[in-house]
Amino acid sequence: MVTFSKGGGQFIAGKAVDNDKDQASIAGTIAGAKHVREVAALYGVPVILHTDHCQKAWLPWIDGLLAASEEYFKEHGEPLFSSHMLDLSEEPLEENIGICKTYMEKFAKVNILLEFELGVTGGEEDGVDNTDVDSSRLYTQPEEVWYSYQQLNEVPNAMFTCAASFGNVHGVYAPGNVDLQPVILHNSQKYIAEKLGDGNDKPMKFVFHGGSGSSVDDIRYAIEAGVVKMNIDTDTQWAFWDGVRAYEAEHHDYLQGQIGNPEGADKPNKKYYDPRMSLRAGEEAMAARLCKAAEDLNCVNVLN
Repeated sequence: MVTFSKGGGQFIAGKAVDNDKDQASIAGTIAGAKHVREVAALYGVPVILHTDHCQKAWLPWIDGLLAASEEYFKEHGEPLFSSHMLDLSEEPLEENIGICKTYMEKFAKVNILLEFELGVTGGEEDGVDNTDVDSSRLYTQPEEVWYSYQQLNEVPNAMFTCAASFGNVHGVYAPGNVDLQPVILHNSQKYIAEKLGDGNDKPMKFVFHGGSGSSVDDIRYAIEAGVVKMNIDTDTQWAFWDGVRAYEAEHHDYLQGQIGNPEGADKPNKKYYDPRMSLRAGEEAMAARLCKAAEDLNCVNVLN
């Protein structure tokens, strides 16, 4: 799964480009999606293209991406983007789900999955700052999940996941500073299952936001409650930097000038300071961290 943020899309287009109407964020995200699709065939694995945390003021960004998916769908029979996340958790519940339902109706026509948020994920990430939010808003109630399920399930061919809050916090934090309560997800599933009475004990597909730094026990318990996706942006960012840091430490004496290193005063260092070398080290470190995440999430194929 490759996830783009609004800020990430702008970064791809170039921070110097005017973005007053989200044109840079739209163009950069679309360009990134097309790049992923172009090279994904080389890897022989399915790739999901997702966008994350679109708050109410940023909906024009999603409108631009949806238009691109609708055009792509006409030509290829599938959308350019697999899913979009609308984070309207700062709005009243009815408004949040009302807007989500309007977009769900559009998404369903081109097979796009909707991810929506209930409650608030604490901390700060990519311009969404909830560091001072009332702690009570960090915990979603089963009735809110049920209301959302009812409303969105009215849309024909609807596909959706719920980023319910159970104490999640974006960013890094010391152990004991975050009180995760995955039992909220279990209680919500039980509540909806009893309302539906169709024998399905996990009717809602949940998303675990702010998963970085979480214990394996909390991760596994959340999976048992129907979590199908976990966000670990902070941990992967650190892994990437740690790979770059380790590369610099290993080759420090070769990175102090273009010419001259321990092998001789006239020896060139281009192959060491070539940006592709340190970036590749970051990629390798992040890939290793993703393998660890896959193990934590019980998402590893076991070959006999």
